[in-house]
Amino acid sequence: MQNTPTTTLGYALFATRWLQAPLYFGLVAAQGVYVYKFFKELWTLILMCVSGHATETYVMLAVLKLVDVVMIANLLIMVIVGGYETFVSRIGLQGHRDQPEWLSHVNSNVLKVKLATAIVGISSVHLLQMFVDVHHTSHHALMWGTVIHMAFIASAAILAYMSGPMAAQSDRGHADRGHADHAPAGHPQVVRPQQGQETPAATLPHPRQPEPAPVSEPDADAEARIRAAGFPARKLLEDFDQQHPRGFDRETVARLGKADFVTARHNVVFVGPTGTGKTHLAVALGVRACQAGHRVLFATAAEWAARLSDARAAGRLDAELAALDEHPLLIVDEIGYTPFDAATAGLFFQLVAHRYERGSLIVTSDRPLGRWDEVFGTSAPAMVDRLAHHAEVVRLEGDSYRTRRATAAWTD
Repeated sequence: MQNTPTTTLGYALFATRWLQAPLYFGLVAAQGVYVYKFFKELWTLILMCVSGHATETYVMLAVLKLVDVVMIANLLIMVIVGGYETFVSRIGLQGHRDQPEWLSHVNSNVLKVKLATAIVGISSVHLLQMFVDVHHTSHHALMWGTVIHMAFIASAAILAYMSGPMAAQSDRGHADRGHADHAPAGHPQVVRPQQGQETPAATLPHPRQPEPAPVSEPDADAEARIRAAGFPARKLLEDFDQQHPRGFDRETVARLGKADFVTARHNVVFVGPTGTGKTHLAVALGVRACQAGHRVLFATAAEWAARLSDARAAGRLDAELAALDEHPLLIVDEIGYTPFDAATAGLFFQLVAHRYERGSLIVTSDRPLGRWDEVFGTSAPAMVDRLAHHAEVVRLEGDSYRTRRATAAWTD
């Protein structure tokens, strides 16, 4: 049992993070200063060009100044949004169509590397300005500018190199905690030998790494759960063609592959055009969840609609929703391909509302959450609000791999 004064002191110390909030709002004001500086430089450049006094060197230097201002503004927004999200409080952007790609997997290590990279880019622009205006720049300034730039590059390389082991250590910690959570109550936790075995779950960038076996349950039980899930085919994360989607957040999917989101009762939404691999990833995460000891149920949106409609017609909808609680993870595939009438949309809302903070959902759709009103009508806003509250939204961009293969076969 925790000591109450100690717990209260810990909460009080944790609450002091809000002292940083005014700092980030101060950076917002600083970004406003850079916006003013950008348009002031742009207006000066336009006047010089119109008056005919702008030389080629002047135009190049002025443009580099504008680029420099923009890059510093980018650095500021990265610190403002990423820093606030990491150190102060979560920003509820899940499901927002304009959510930055890097924000979905931001942490202190990622933020440091991105900041170092941005600083290297700014330094590169400054150094280029010095070389363009070399006739008005001393050799001493050029030398030290180059040395400082190389120091920035070395620092960024060291940070990037160090972030790998730190992220791996964090992954090992999450995996160990996940295995401990899945150990049955009242039974000692099984500790496997260290020789020749890695405990973290396999990640997408290393497809040949073997899948982790459940620590406390035999493989036969996992296979039984996989067969009972109703997957259309067995898909694995290691078999996913990472080169096909043009836009694909590998780090997020690798993290989801540990199935911790099921224990946390969080959701996953895969959004992208037809044929970009949404169903493959949904099934692969479902297989991982089965291997982690969770019961999973897979069906398309049309199949879920039929199942819930039959339960409502039989007067047992509440009992059906309660029975689904036995499955910690439900997968709803192909939302958006067929619009639903108001009654069916209401059934989906009841499913999402019933699962809210009670069980996990994996949903695949060909359209972003902001356009779900095209499928569910007036039920969409309330449904999306509950679905996206604790959700990872993964976007896949690219052409259909089926069309690509058919085209390749036709050309052959």
